[in-house]
Amino acid sequence: MATYLSPEGLEKLKRELDERKNIKREEINAKIKAAKDFGDLSENSEYTEAREDQSFNEGRIDELELMVREAVIVSADHRHGSVEVGSTIRVASVHGEQKFTIVGVAEADPLNGFISNESPLAEAFIGHKKGEEVEVKVPSGKIKYKIKDIE
Repeated sequence: MATYLSPEGLEKLKRELDERKNIKREEINAKIKAAKDFGDLSENSEYTEAREDQSFNEGRIDELELMVREAVIVSADHRHGSVEVGSTIRVASVHGEQKFTIVGVAEADPLNGFISNESPLAEAFIGHKKGEEVEVKVPSGKIKYKIKDIE
């Protein structure tokens, strides 16, 4: 499955991948070696912890490699004038004005206005144009948003 990323988001994932492969992996290997020197591995909590760290790190490396390999770089093309992945929109509702940037799952940070393209809110906005009203189903009912601007 494609991972939608901004150019900056892709670079961030590549940096994390490089750090995990070249720095974190070596640190964990050193911890495992040191823990083995303590002797009996069956009751060695340092060894167990280091192996768990290794397992987590290797799993994250696999995950990052897949995301980088399947990355689809997005930058909003506003020739169509509609909301899409990469768009930053300003909307108004009964709760006031809000600003959202629609990003891929890997870059989502809802508290800071970066909403996943797979979220119900983003799915409701995608394809709509400036000036249109969008109704979004939320746990407490429905909220109407008016799209004020698309960047």
